Amino acid sequence: MLDAIVANEGEPDVVQISGGEPTIHPQFFDILAAARRRPIKHLMINTNGIRLAQDPEFAQQLAATGKHGLEIYLQFDSLDNAVTQTLRGADLSRIRQQALANLNRAGLSTTLVVTVAKGVNDHEIGDIIRFAASQPCVRGVTLQPVQFAGRTDNVDGKNRLTVSEIRRKIVEQSGLFSEADIMPVPCNPDTLAMGYAFKDGASITPLTRYLDPQTLVESAGNTIVFEHDASLKEHVFKLFSTNHSPESQANCLSELMCCLPEISAPANLGYENVFRILVVQFMDAENLDLRSLKKSCIHFATPDGRLIPFESYNLFYRPEMAAKLAQIRHRIDAGNAMWAEGKGKVFAIAEE
Repeated sequence: MLDAIVANEGEPDVVQISGGEPTIHPQFFDILAAARRRPIKHLMINTNGIRLAQDPEFAQQLAATGKHGLEIYLQFDSLDNAVTQTLRGADLSRIRQQALANLNRAGLSTTLVVTVAKGVNDHEIGDIIRFAASQPCVRGVTLQPVQFAGRTDNVDGKNRLTVSEIRRKIVEQSGLFSEADIMPVPCNPDTLAMGYAFKDGASITPLTRYLDPQTLVESAGNTIVFEHDASLKEHVFKLFSTNHSPESQANCLSELMCCLPEISAPANLGYENVFRILVVQFMDAENLDLRSLKKSCIHFATPDGRLIPFESYNLFYRPEMAAKLAQIRHRIDAGNAMWAEGKGKVFAIAEE
């Protein structure tokens, strides 16, 4: 799968290792090393944070592989125990807090990823953003409205949240960002919105308000046209890509701030000064739009070498994978039963 991504993109900007829960895979560090050996600029680890919380050395082991180009994509739905129980079936808020404490000690760049459900945790958006800003290791928050697919395909459509609604809630609840600070992302303005800020300790200074939003959405294809300022054109286009590491974000922020007379750019600006808000709406069967699907910025790599847009994977391909995994699970259960009864030897499942 890694080779398929490299063959398709040459030097991929971002690859996310996900699951399931990747950190409990017995060959996790081998997989990470295999990814490091390839010309991938930035690696993300998508995790529920449980191993990071329960094993303090795990974060240090991750840091020892090299902090540059590595980011933790930490599931963080709520600060409220009752909400995590509703969304995840377990009280995970303390686990998330401990995971963050260990990530702070290890100095690993982290993004908090919030699955937002209407009437469940959408009132916490501002609190989570302010909390994220107070954490030294956190570089931003990604807000993902629940996708009505897979295990949540029976949700009442009245509970759908859109990018615009999330954007308004950020403004109303955070006290940090205005409407002008959350703008469409050029690669797919229908489903992605982003805001950047300069972070100094726990202090946040939004930057996006100084840009003209029309310049981000009026261009052809996936480009931006800044008719009035060529330097802004270059820096804003780079900044408003989703394919960033914290280090490259810091470089782009520094370049952009030098072009904005309202903002003074510190000479030593680094990745700890980056703070990004990203809103990601994944389409489902009710709102699938082929034009937006063709512009999708997020893809699954499959074992047979295909790259499939996230939305279409969940709608059309995940049931097939779930059925395959169910067969494997059944075979494992049958083998365990045979072993327990003393009727068989060690039951090995050949890798599918």
